[in-house]
Amino acid sequence: MQGMFFTGNSVVEAINIDKVGPASGEVLLEMKASGVCGSDLKNFRAPKSDKPKQSDLKVPGHEPVGVVAEVGPNVGGLSVGDRVMMHHYTGCLQCSMCLTGYTQMCLVAHEVYGSTEHGGHQEYMLVPAYTCIPMPEGLDFVSAAACSCGTGTAFHAVKRLNPTGLDTVAIFGQGPVGLSATMFAAQLGARVIAVDISQYRLNLARELGASEVIDSSSHDAEQIIRELTSGEGAECTLDATGIPEVRIQAVDSAKYWGKVCFVGEGNTTTFDVSAQIIHKQLTILGSWTFSQAGLSEVANFVIQRQSPMDKLITHTFQLKEAQKAYDTFISGETGKVILTMN
Repeated sequence: MQGMFFTGNSVVEAINIDKVGPASGEVLLEMKASGVCGSDLKNFRAPKSDKPKQSDLKVPGHEPVGVVAEVGPNVGGLSVGDRVMMHHYTGCLQCSMCLTGYTQMCLVAHEVYGSTEHGGHQEYMLVPAYTCIPMPEGLDFVSAAACSCGTGTAFHAVKRLNPTGLDTVAIFGQGPVGLSATMFAAQLGARVIAVDISQYRLNLARELGASEVIDSSSHDAEQIIRELTSGEGAECTLDATGIPEVRIQAVDSAKYWGKVCFVGEGNTTTFDVSAQIIHKQLTILGSWTFSQAGLSEVANFVIQRQSPMDKLITHTFQLKEAQKAYDTFISGETGKVILTMN
């Protein structure tokens, strides 16, 4: 069978790999969709000289969904033909984090499928049975793939902010995670102000429910947010960029007693803690992915609330078109991008 690999210098190569049957506690998934995520781009762009030998490369893709094709010994609750999403982490299953379903926060050790283990950009994927989350009826494979990381991450970040219909939520960065946050916050009744430098993505944010959009390449986002909120700032702000200057804008755009959620990863940011946080009585939140139950929760929300996933997911490509998918994604002229398998 074929797997797609990042072999260096922004190149995706199809390489033949063995199809391995499931051992005890494992299932083999016939892949149906696998999302493209911004967190993969560092690995995608890495120089060829930094890559290990080919036999040590791992198949990328940490938003995998598929159908159970084979069931190994000692597996209960799964049958051939079941449609499943994969919570793409393993853990010890005994520590306090694992027992709450946050295997990615395992206190002993964890693996990440699509990084330290083979991920979803392949025809078949071998996974531990306990990582498989049933797909609700009515959820299609491409929407399920989005839920499996980026869109699910946004859902739980917005949930932590807990906005109401009385609140204004300013969301900085309208890549797939920020766009998903815009969609969910709007569905919860909040007034959403979407901030980005891409007119394409700002237009998409409006389609997904943003009441106002700000092009921060030509406007002072904090100033406009204050103008739109009687000079006070937003009740909630969310940064999906990880850019230090934008994180500072998110903090400074929040009103007194407001809440700020950081989702975008990477970089180091310096704050004047007294003036910017303590004296404003801000609540600062970090939100990193979600639990196994959380994956089921976002999938059910999408179905029950009829979230407009068809607007969020702007591009799909066949597995063999993985190079084109990543090249298109890095152009910035996309919403969510998904690889699909026949």
